[in-house]
Amino acid sequence: MSKKIVAVNAGPRKGWNTDILVTEAAEGAKSAGAEVERFDLYRLGKFTGCLSCFGCKKNANRGKCVLRDGFTPVLDAIRQSDGLIIGSPNYLSEMTAAFRALYERLLFQNLTYNKETPRCSNRSIPVLLIMTSNAPDNYYTALLNQYKQLISMSVGPAEILVSGNTLQVADYSKLDWPWTMFDVEEKKRRREEVFPQERKAAFEKGAALAAGE
Repeated sequence: MSKKIVAVNAGPRKGWNTDILVTEAAEGAKSAGAEVERFDLYRLGKFTGCLSCFGCKKNANRGKCVLRDGFTPVLDAIRQSDGLIIGSPNYLSEMTAAFRALYERLLFQNLTYNKETPRCSNRSIPVLLIMTSNAPDNYYTALLNQYKQLISMSVGPAEILVSGNTLQVADYSKLDWPWTMFDVEEKKRRREEVFPQERKAAFEKGAALAAGE
């Protein structure tokens, strides 16, 4: 039986950096024989972050978020999957609001606050976390290390792929207010020379995740 991998795009822009890398990772997983189910969070129905209702702490719903909204099929799919690919751009030194909302719902449902049994379920799945950013690759190391640690504790072993100094728009000259803080030519060069390597890395990591390597 083929493995089931869930791919989640937590970025709003179709056809751009995060969307492309999540797609590459998903294609890599497919190349390894996995079945991939994809969700684009900004195209789902209405959803919210964790409401701290503690419904997931009751025995009847142990380890399962009780809220019913646009995230319900995503959380159900992840719970039944063999691996998770999730990507988000960095906005204002954090992941997107959609990513954070899913992150809260995904992790909190498995937390018990019990020293002897800290997790509702000991089932573990590998996670590939992709972040794209206008800042350099190493700018958010501490932030990503924190995500990696908490995801690894609650969901499963996490690996990080970062694409930094990204090209944000196809033509900067069309902007009404010049973005003089950036070296546009360097961003274009990186898009042409480095981004293809990152696409390949995403594909390979997706394949490795599906293969259990």
